[in-house]
Amino acid sequence: MKTNESSFHRFVEIVKILHKYHIEKGMDPVKFRHILEDLGPTFVKIGQIMSTRQDMFSQRYCEELTKLRSNVAPLPYETILEILRENYHKPPLEIFESIDEVPLGSASIAQVHKAVLKDGNPVVLKIQRPGIYKEMESDVNLIRKAIKVLNVSETLSSVVDLNMVLDEFWSTAKQEMNFHHEANNAKRFKEIYKDTAYINAPSIYETYTSNLVLAMEYIGGEEIDDSLALDQQGYDRKEIARKLAYNYVNQIIEVGFFHADPHSGNLRVDQGQIVWIDFGMMGELSIRDRDLMRQGIEALANRDTNLLVETILTLGVCQKEIDYSKFTVEIDRFMNQYVNQSLVDINLPKMIQDMFAICHRYSIMLPKGISMLARSLVTFEGTIKALDPMTNIMEIVSMYRNDLLDIDWAKQLKKTTLKVLDAANKSLDLPITLDAVLKAVQKGQIKVNLNLLGSEAPIANLDRMINRIVVCVLIAALLMGSSIICTTNMKPKVLGIPLIGFLGFMIAFGMSLWLFVKMLFLHQKNKPF
Repeated sequence: MKTNESSFHRFVEIVKILHKYHIEKGMDPVKFRHILEDLGPTFVKIGQIMSTRQDMFSQRYCEELTKLRSNVAPLPYETILEILRENYHKPPLEIFESIDEVPLGSASIAQVHKAVLKDGNPVVLKIQRPGIYKEMESDVNLIRKAIKVLNVSETLSSVVDLNMVLDEFWSTAKQEMNFHHEANNAKRFKEIYKDTAYINAPSIYETYTSNLVLAMEYIGGEEIDDSLALDQQGYDRKEIARKLAYNYVNQIIEVGFFHADPHSGNLRVDQGQIVWIDFGMMGELSIRDRDLMRQGIEALANRDTNLLVETILTLGVCQKEIDYSKFTVEIDRFMNQYVNQSLVDINLPKMIQDMFAICHRYSIMLPKGISMLARSLVTFEGTIKALDPMTNIMEIVSMYRNDLLDIDWAKQLKKTTLKVLDAANKSLDLPITLDAVLKAVQKGQIKVNLNLLGSEAPIANLDRMINRIVVCVLIAALLMGSSIICTTNMKPKVLGIPLIGFLGFMIAFGMSLWLFVKMLFLHQKNKPF
């Protein structure tokens, strides 16, 4: 009963906030951000996820939503101890020598505290807020009801598909709230770069890690944007920037598993190593996506507009019908803006935003990994500039350029062989498949909707041709029918010919003359006769 009552009060609160901003009168980026902030941590998190999807939302909204910050009051220390007691089924101070009362950080989903194990090793405890899963689940369900009550979907249809945003948010949030998922990300990353001397990640203490508590190695050292401290420790910030950029490009191009939130707070320099921390948000690129990215880079390098268009349309999902010719013109204009520049002179954030703006205008939704990558590259560019303003990430990309464009003949041969074998197998099934399709057509079970872009003139010509064929068939039918009638003794007769046969000949002659004149002298190119 209490749960239903609290849900009702929360629903009323959500509706009041939406009504307070007169959402039914329209939306703009600033108003949208204020609404999310007033709605609370769940919706701030939704806004932060939205800001990473420039293919789904306009640049104005994405830029405004990057200003969202989770200002969450820290949980009392006693509450933290109680959560740890419930998680470990024993008093936490039997496991830890000490736990700092002041948190290292406090966010909407979790709070972070430094602790020391009984063996003296310092650790970081990431502790999930009590009831946050049910709270967020309830908020997501209530916002779905609220947008129906206020017809918000219609108001925001040109800005965002709210149901799609809620689905993606809830999927992402559930992953973040399962700390085993983050622990696995951290272990995977550490394993990948175990042989890279200058890259590291915190170790995970699996014994003390659960769905609700993550225990990992405490990383000291300096924050990567603390220039003064780095200089005092004798570090070369330019060298750090170049190694960091090289590693990030490697994560994207070679590994396909990259840190999706590479801001300076998630990077430290400790004992000569660049240490990545907080693996709650990681991006992943499939082999297909990486191959298509390689194809896109090849298209840019060779100024091949058609190949780039093909790559984008293969990579993305079109939410509505696309004017192919206009889209090609826009991509060509985009290419002309950047192909004449050297890689090191390209403004990476602007280039990414321009590309995603085109995708947004044509409602082309790119895979989640690609959109996360685009946003993270913009963030990473800012991190590099804060570390060393002279380092350009595109310089590092240029080091990979030759590798990207080189053809792996062994891989190509394998791919071609597989395609040939696949085609051979499918060709054996072709007669059976064709028979099934023809039977379905006969039964009216198949409907084909053909839409040819830019085909108005060819279709008009086809229409004229069909009309002429129909007239020719009618003329032939009249001539054959009249000839048969003339062999009979049907009356009345004209000039010794049955009247009906005579009229048939005259009509056929008139139609033939009309068709002849039309084709030779009165043809109008764009109008069917």
